[in-house]
Amino acid sequence: MIRDTSLQDAVLAPPAAGRTRRFLVIAVVVASVIGAAAYLLSGWRADVHTVSAARLRIAEVTRGTLVRDASVNGRVVAAVSPTLYATAPATVNLKVSAGDTVKKGDVLATLESPDLTDALKREVSSYEQLKAEVARQGILSRKQKLLAQKEADTAEIDRKSAQTTLERYDSVGTVGIIAKIDYQKAKDAVASSQIRARHASQAAVLEGDDVALALTTKINELERQRLSMANAQRRVDELTVRAPVDGFIGTLNVQNRMVVITNAPLMTLVDLSKLEVELEVPETYVADMGLGMHAEIALPAGTAMGTLSALSPEVVKNQVLARVRFDGQQPKGLRQSQRLSARLLIEEKPNVVMLPRGPFVESEGGRYAYVVRDGVAIRTPVKLGATSVSAVEIISGLKIGDKVVISGTDAFDNAPTVSISQ
Repeated sequence: MIRDTSLQDAVLAPPAAGRTRRFLVIAVVVASVIGAAAYLLSGWRADVHTVSAARLRIAEVTRGTLVRDASVNGRVVAAVSPTLYATAPATVNLKVSAGDTVKKGDVLATLESPDLTDALKREVSSYEQLKAEVARQGILSRKQKLLAQKEADTAEIDRKSAQTTLERYDSVGTVGIIAKIDYQKAKDAVASSQIRARHASQAAVLEGDDVALALTTKINELERQRLSMANAQRRVDELTVRAPVDGFIGTLNVQNRMVVITNAPLMTLVDLSKLEVELEVPETYVADMGLGMHAEIALPAGTAMGTLSALSPEVVKNQVLARVRFDGQQPKGLRQSQRLSARLLIEEKPNVVMLPRGPFVESEGGRYAYVVRDGVAIRTPVKLGATSVSAVEIISGLKIGDKVVISGTDAFDNAPTVSISQ
């Protein structure tokens, strides 16, 4: 027979009302404490960051001289690189090929222009004709002057003859040998001959002036024709294209026996003895740039100093081209179109509060910086001034001796404070 469990059962008395209330109060207090701790722990985790110091770069605020500069790229170009052009419509006969080395004065090409050649022949013919006319005018002038002088001399002889006759009449007129009327005619003849002699002399002078002026006119025409002939000769001489400098042929724009028009480019000559650096400067720096500004050019073998010698007046693709000329002797080993980098020295500001440049300058527009105090980086408002490639000017917000996180703040998430662990 299976026994039941009645012997194992025990009757329990109901709990008192006060004990139940105390249990409920304790449970509520414990739950509140746990909730407050969880809330504080979550807030602490949200507001406090801890970043390893190994991930950060910290620098000290100092006072010194800030050199405003700009790092730009460029390439080596020839300072002298003339392009030669056709001076007239012509057929080109090339004497060189691309890459050939030439000396100053070497013939690079000849241009065939029948029009210019015929024009020169006409000018030469006209010059020779005027030259003969000048010679003929010279002979004619001497002849006319001779005739005028002859008339003047004849009139002078007549005057002297009349004067002699009058003097003879004066010696015998008092004794009545000649008639009084004849004596009067002799006196009239002297007066008439004097007038003719005077007019003949003046006419000879005027004739001399006239023929001299005619000869001068012909000579001026000859000189004008000579200048015209010289101009035609110059244009024909320009049909022979010669090298203006020593160098090599960089580019040929035409082919042999090609017919070109006036001012058509023929070739480019490159002079490697004088090189410059052409820099590509962002347009944001253009307002601070000027001729004579210094530049530090980075070369494979070191650095070289240069001076800004030219600045393009136009902006192309947000950049402005600038030419830098080397100071002193040109560095060796440079090649045409070689890529280089340079540092433009825009301005020098002495005795300024400065800090090494880092990503914090670009972060949040450079309005905040993290100052390290007692192992905690504190987000501090700052105002920046002039900047360079390696440093930045501090206008307000920081003082000399402050330790500032200049790199690695991307992990801070703009938190007001960040703990830095060693």
